[in-house]
Amino acid sequence: MANGHGKKPEDFKKQMEENFKVAPSEFSHVKKVIGIVSGKGGVGKSLVTGLSASAMNKKGYKTAIMDADITGPSIPKMFGIGKANYADENQLLIPASSEGGIKIMSLNMLMENETDPVVWRGPVIAGIVKQFWSDVNWGDVDFMFVDMPPGTGDVPLTVFQSLPVDGIIVVSTPQELVEMIVEKAINMANMMNIPVLGVVENMSYMKCPHCGEPINIFGESGIEKYAASKGLDILGRIPLDPAVAGLCDAGKAEDIENEYMDSLVYVLEGLLEDKE
Repeated sequence: MANGHGKKPEDFKKQMEENFKVAPSEFSHVKKVIGIVSGKGGVGKSLVTGLSASAMNKKGYKTAIMDADITGPSIPKMFGIGKANYADENQLLIPASSEGGIKIMSLNMLMENETDPVVWRGPVIAGIVKQFWSDVNWGDVDFMFVDMPPGTGDVPLTVFQSLPVDGIIVVSTPQELVEMIVEKAINMANMMNIPVLGVVENMSYMKCPHCGEPINIFGESGIEKYAASKGLDILGRIPLDPAVAGLCDAGKAEDIENEYMDSLVYVLEGLLEDKE
């Protein structure tokens, strides 16, 4: 039902959502923004973010990572990036670049010491995320991956409301209550009218060092049944592999042999084709 001014309630809702959007710098041209989310911590969102960015970068796309996990940033270490806080002639921050050419912005790159704690309240942290969008010269980017903090609090809400997010990838693990973890993220995305592109299961299995057969060390996964019940695609199943952890600790995330994300690459390429 329309009000006296001729606007329907859904028109006001759309207007309110648009009012929260933050404009990027005039030098930033980002085609697709993809959020990496989960209902809880410790499931490997940063690993999935890094692998996703590396996979698309190796396919020839211009790729970037915004590390929105302000209080627990790990992206710089994964890619071997230290302190890098300088601005261009327009006073816009310049993202660091990995060896493979992935553009990266993280608060850890701006801190005096990488181990300094970020003891800030939610609104301040949310403001930093907005600045990572508006006050950074990202240049031309095909895919920007946003590494979110866990849960459904201030920062995920800020990202969903302020950035033009084209879809989210939900990260889960087999040993957790999959339905609860994934459901929280899905429900939040649905509330914000953001598409759920699919699910990536991390620590899905371990390969036997002797025969190479998969070992379900956390028991049988329920992700396939759950994803099917929700009409979601499984975009990848990443094994528990000490070699992967070692490469991330050494800042060599781009060197990970990554055959686990083929479905994710296919889905993301489809997004870009749809826009074009």
